[in-house]
Amino acid sequence: MEILKKPLLTEKVTQLTEKLNRYAFIVDPRANKIQIKSAIETMYGVNIEAVNTMRYVGKLKSRNTKAGPVSGRAATYKKAIVTLKDGEAIDFYSSI
Repeated sequence: MEILKKPLLTEKVTQLTEKLNRYAFIVDPRANKIQIKSAIETMYGVNIEAVNTMRYVGKLKSRNTKAGPVSGRAATYKKAIVTLKDGEAIDFYSSI
């Protein structure tokens, strides 16, 4: 099981990073906080203070086509927000 899928780089997460030293990741829905913490610590070499997780259910989407309405669902995912200890940072652009 690959625990970390990808880091989230949105405006809202960037503000969290600048103000509170928090980073967000899309993670495997089956992963728990202990697994997420150890995966990030080994991959980025940082010390984590706290891990918060959220589960997002994909919302229903529909569109009208020539053949009639088509409906589907956006993907369901789990997001983890990690708080790093003071003085530590993750640089996504140089570690890739």
